[in-house]
Amino acid sequence: MYRLYVALILVAEIFFLAVLPFVAPGVPVWIFFAILPLTLVAAYAIHRVRNSTAYRMRRLSPDEITRHASPREPGVEDGSQDATPEELSRLIVERTAEIRRTLTENPSEIRIEMCALGYRACVNDMISLTHLSNEEFPNAGFLRRIALRRARKKATDALTATREALPQSALRATHQEQQ
Repeated sequence: MYRLYVALILVAEIFFLAVLPFVAPGVPVWIFFAILPLTLVAAYAIHRVRNSTAYRMRRLSPDEITRHASPREPGVEDGSQDATPEELSRLIVERTAEIRRTLTENPSEIRIEMCALGYRACVNDMISLTHLSNEEFPNAGFLRRIALRRARKKATDALTATREALPQSALRATHQEQQ
């Protein structure tokens, strides 16, 4: 939409420059040709500012956050089993990257336990990913099979890296699970 507005402004300016010699014959038209590049520079600058993260964060309100639809999460018990293997793989990779980032910050024991719980959720999602891939694999074409293998490989690699980042004692059964 933004490009459409800029294009309409440029068309109006070109029309203005084309009509100006007929409306005001004594005015030098060549002076106004600088308006076109200045319009493009201004449009580019405004576009950069409006798309910056800082600008969007300033405009963010609690109302917009609550109104925003949350993405489907496969681990939630709401019956949303229609996630694709690629979506599941992307979620696993994102979550495990966040777990590894948290573990590099010298976390407390509680944070380590939370990371272990997050890792277990990712493993459960990996099981779902494997089931979805296995269901879809026999009827899939060549390119789809490659995409399914790639999605599974990305998720597996992310889980392996996260498992190596977790402390040895982190995946033991918690006190509540032992009872």
